[in-house]
Amino acid sequence: MLQNVKPWLLTALALSALPSAHAQNPFITNQFTADPTARVFGGRVYVYPSHDIPAAPGRGRAGWFVMEDYHVFSSANLTDWTDHGVIVTQNKVPWVKPDSYSMWAPDCIQRNGKYYFYFPSAPRDTAISKGFTIGVAVADKPTGPFVPQPLPIKNVRGIDPNVFIDKDGQAYLYWSQGNIYGARLKPNMLELAEEPKTLGELPTKGLKEGPYVFERKGIYYLTYPHVANKTERLEYATSTSPLGPFTVKGVIMDESPTGCWTNHHSLLQFNNQWYLFYHHNDLSPKFDKNRSIRIDSLSFAADGSIRKVTPTLRGVGLTDARQKIQLDRYSRLSPQGAAIAFLDTANTFQGWKTVFTDAEGWVQYNGVAFGPQKVKTIVLRSASAAGATLLIRLDNPTGPVVAEVTVPKGSAWQEVKAPVGAIRPGTHTLFVAPKSAAGMEVDWVRFE
Repeated sequence: MLQNVKPWLLTALALSALPSAHAQNPFITNQFTADPTARVFGGRVYVYPSHDIPAAPGRGRAGWFVMEDYHVFSSANLTDWTDHGVIVTQNKVPWVKPDSYSMWAPDCIQRNGKYYFYFPSAPRDTAISKGFTIGVAVADKPTGPFVPQPLPIKNVRGIDPNVFIDKDGQAYLYWSQGNIYGARLKPNMLELAEEPKTLGELPTKGLKEGPYVFERKGIYYLTYPHVANKTERLEYATSTSPLGPFTVKGVIMDESPTGCWTNHHSLLQFNNQWYLFYHHNDLSPKFDKNRSIRIDSLSFAADGSIRKVTPTLRGVGLTDARQKIQLDRYSRLSPQGAAIAFLDTANTFQGWKTVFTDAEGWVQYNGVAFGPQKVKTIVLRSASAAGATLLIRLDNPTGPVVAEVTVPKGSAWQEVKAPVGAIRPGTHTLFVAPKSAAGMEVDWVRFE
């Protein structure tokens, strides 16, 4: 019966059956993810991160990074994300030590109808390398299936592969191990075409790793994490050629204010806007080896310099008013009377809640898309031991109230509905605040 179904419908059905996540930071919340490389293939964004997992007896090294496989995620709008599942795993790569748990930061690139997935790991044969080396898996689609090559790339020692294809068609491989290295690739994308070159002119003090190279308006940007002080910040250097010489220019993102030791990133232009993909330890605040990937907008000054990016919880993209709006991924939060906490500290993948302690508290959430169809009701998942009322305003923190939701007394979570006043079509900012001093907790709100 399926032979008469249109191919695009089969694809849509397949995607709809896969787990998904939504916009806000971090944008993947059902597993730990790190080191995101974002690419546009066929008008869709694909993100190839590494996959942190907790250590366990016989599974990795306690207190360190533990990674055994890779997933790929995709989105057409940077808001709704689909998990396409595992594409490469350590015990199915011929050259990888099957219990190394060292499948670190990857990359993926498209060329001549093939997709080349580059990844580092520790080899089972120490004659190949006593440290890390880098291999390639090849597929016909960006989601795989990927077939690993039997051996890693010859003459490459290190981690954090990144591939850049210049406008003349020449491909380059970059990686790190103490220094950052680069070399031209052969047309088969599987072998170096020359001896590796150390990319000098970069800071000599402090760890440098995670290179990501791109070109914009004739300027070649080498971006990289660097420990200038105590933890990694994202920096960049520029050149007039893919292999330098480079001139250090500045900082893209400052060190984590909460002390996450690593950061690792990629930059992407999509629908005429630039974005920075990076990671933080949102879902594991007490252990920074379990990380989660984020997105924020990025821009350039007229002279080509990159404006510094300030991390946000709100992230990018619009949130459909009919989806669950996670107020805890706020755009702004009141300095007092409101706080964010995990729903369950024993299972952080359940996400966060907004805790209002008094009438001084409020939360602002930007970019809610209502669309042309009118909404009639708001649904609130909330709890309030004493009972409380929540006020919903649009666009202006002192504007008219469009909904007033009364939460009955009770310590358990409950979904409460209330009518909504007239809301004009389009994109709005939500302002949410309690009506009185009674305390309450909010998981999410949604319009119907």
